[in-house]
Amino acid sequence: MKKLLIICFLLSARFGFAQHAFENEIQTFEKQDADVKPAKGTTLFVGSSSFRLWVTFTNDMKGFQAINRGFGGSQMSDVLYFFDRVVKPYQPKWIFLYEGDNDINSGENPEAIYAEFQEFVSKVKRELPGTRIAFVGLRPSLARLQNMDKQKQLNSLVKSYCSQTEGMYFIDTFSPFFDEKNELLKDIFVADNLHLNTKGYQIWTNTITHFMAEKGVK
Repeated sequence: MKKLLIICFLLSARFGFAQHAFENEIQTFEKQDADVKPAKGTTLFVGSSSFRLWVTFTNDMKGFQAINRGFGGSQMSDVLYFFDRVVKPYQPKWIFLYEGDNDINSGENPEAIYAEFQEFVSKVKRELPGTRIAFVGLRPSLARLQNMDKQKQLNSLVKSYCSQTEGMYFIDTFSPFFDEKNELLKDIFVADNLHLNTKGYQIWTNTITHFMAEKGVK
């Protein structure tokens, strides 16, 4: 038995059968859905830790039929990988997507991330026709000041694409975090200077819910 386990481990390492980094989080979502099955046609929020750490999400989304499926420090490729398990089952009317920040920080260039975003859009159009997509634009942070130019570049690419594509929308969550002197607010982050504190999430929430109300998102 021990020899068999060793062989399985070696095969996993050799052929890439190791468990995906976010598999446990996706399984947790699936267990939650098995206990309380979400209604079809909800508004789905999917993306990285800016969604995952949105602890006031339920309260902030009162009046909207919304579900939060942010996971780990995910990247665009992870949402693509888990599309059939973390997007498609909900049959959402709207998808709010926040990805790209971690991708840039890991060294991926904006053009490559943009191409993955287009792949995501293609999957939605093919598998979920009629579903609308709102790309929540990358936001700045004190911890990743060096990435701001690339964040702006990706935001610009996606914004241009959305303006020319039916059912696609871009939400600017970059500029709201600057003061009247065009300086990044410093009191909106937790200790890591990356993730938002209560004040930061209030700005974030106001920006997103204003868009939702404007577009008639239920």
